[in-house]
Amino acid sequence: MSLAQSLESLRKVNLSELDANNLGSWPAPVKVIAAVLLLIAVLALGYNFHLKDLQAQLDQQRSQEETLRQQFATKAGQAANLEAYRQQMVEMEQSFGALLRQLPSDTEVPGLLEDITRTGLGSGLEFEEIKLLPEVTQQFYIELPIQIRVVGTYHDLATFVSGAASLPRIVTLHDFDIKPQSGDAGDAKLSMGILAKTYRYNDKGLQK
Repeated sequence: MSLAQSLESLRKVNLSELDANNLGSWPAPVKVIAAVLLLIAVLALGYNFHLKDLQAQLDQQRSQEETLRQQFATKAGQAANLEAYRQQMVEMEQSFGALLRQLPSDTEVPGLLEDITRTGLGSGLEFEEIKLLPEVTQQFYIELPIQIRVVGTYHDLATFVSGAASLPRIVTLHDFDIKPQSGDAGDAKLSMGILAKTYRYNDKGLQK
């Protein structure tokens, strides 16, 4: 059938007479046109869905690219400052080591008690009591409390407190209790109770 004949057949077709349930009875030119339209619709839908998938993949790749850029910038900055970080670590280790050397070991505690006693006697004080109390274990260190009670003038007490705080080993002073020494009314001496604390590094705390 020629193109002219096909066009003439189409002019004679009444679309209202076509039975959608009986496609086989449709004229050949109508079948061809219907098939072409159906093919175009299928291609359009498929292309549209394919483009949506590609757009989603593109958005995902762009997001990953931005994340990788940020990670690269962070790592590049860290790499540029690596030598400074290493120097800081060395300085921190040195400072930490210096602090640890200021903490008494078990064998040095008796020597620390002697240093405290010597400081008090050198300040003109009389010792009524100096004794170790039970240790208090913290996560990274162990407290070694020392109960002290001395008698002396206000000036002597101040000299002792200053001297104890200046010992080579770390010693902190707590719970000051100062009251007049019982005795003659003209007696200017004071009685001072004080809780001194020194510390020992708890290396087992990091292993928990």
